[in-house]
Amino acid sequence: MPSPAVLPPVTRRTGLPARIRLGAHMSIAGGVDQAPLRGKQVGCDTIQVFTKSNRQWRARRLSDREVEAFKANLQMTGITPVVAHDCYLVNLAAPRGPVWKKSVAAFREELTRAERLGIPYLVTHPGSHAGASESEGIRRVAEALNLLHAALPACPVQVLLETTAGQGSSLGYRFEQLAAILARVEESGRVGICLDTCHVFAAGYDIRSPEGYRKTLADLTACLGLARLKACHLNDSKGGLGSRLDRHEHIGEGRLGLAAFRSVLNDPRLRRVPMILETPKDDDFIAADRRNLARLRRLLNGRGRKGGKP
Repeated sequence: MPSPAVLPPVTRRTGLPARIRLGAHMSIAGGVDQAPLRGKQVGCDTIQVFTKSNRQWRARRLSDREVEAFKANLQMTGITPVVAHDCYLVNLAAPRGPVWKKSVAAFREELTRAERLGIPYLVTHPGSHAGASESEGIRRVAEALNLLHAALPACPVQVLLETTAGQGSSLGYRFEQLAAILARVEESGRVGICLDTCHVFAAGYDIRSPEGYRKTLADLTACLGLARLKACHLNDSKGGLGSRLDRHEHIGEGRLGLAAFRSVLNDPRLRRVPMILETPKDDDFIAADRRNLARLRRLLNGRGRKGGKP
């Protein structure tokens, strides 16, 4: 297995603006074409979407009208890039069997839907080994990606493996696990990383201080290469450091606090990485997203209070 430090370089993408792109996950109720309009309403520069129901295997067919309207609404709003997230049922780390086969088939459909919509990135949790062992789960994820890449050789959508909190038997809570997956992927340049602030903190990476943040980014760079980081999820955490609890909180209202987000937002190495909220929507998603985006923007360039609540 190759060393993580010498993994093949990830494909570089150009054309994104140099300024930070901030956004949030948007609902596709009424059609995926409605997501850019909702994003514009709350002040997003970038958005994340599901391209189908996130709780069902079955996917409603995307009509030509919906695809065309989605692309037109993106152009009208200026939102870019869009990041897709796969269905929560997909488990590419499952032991070989019906669930794994169903997950591979479903993920292939996710890739083709993202491609049809012109979405460049598809985020997925590496999955749960379900008691088989971490090494076996890592092999299953890599095998799935190799099969999918072979089946879709011209698909431009880049899979982004998301860092996880490590709840239960889930993989991806250590950078070394992600590197081990990538080392087994034959076309690893087609795979990037999505960093989730809540997840890495719950997994034990202490990004609350500038020093802790720098160490975490140094560890990520050593294991994976910083060029492979293509998206960030900005979420505060209900759980404490190393709790392995995957529970998101509003910005500045959880156990992370504001300093971690100030470090991420003002890191010049991440200027081209889209940063997307997955914070609770509450009863009024417009107000919640606007409030969280405003808190993030106040932290840019050192603005905002240096600690405590926003």
